Amino acid sequence: MKNYRHTANSGPFGKLLALLVSVIVLIAGVMFSMLMLAVIAVAGLAAWGFFWWKTRKLRGAMRDQPPGGLVIDGEAVVVEDGESRQEKT
Repeated sequence: MKNYRHTANSGPFGKLLALLVSVIVLIAGVMFSMLMLAVIAVAGLAAWGFFWWKTRKLRGAMRDQPPGGLVIDGEAVVVEDGESRQEKT
């Protein structure tokens, strides 16, 4: 059986061209990833700004009125009578 694998000797010009193409593809990939990172950062900043803008009235209302309005401080004491003590035992 014959082996028809093609092994061309590219020579120095072919190697230089391959190196040039590889560098161009690498630079294009880095530029694309930087562009995507910038787009994602701007979109995230826009979403945060939109959320901040839409909740400004709610934040102002919460600042003006504390939650619940009136706070009552107190203590609770548990008093057990005879019947409930008998049920536990």
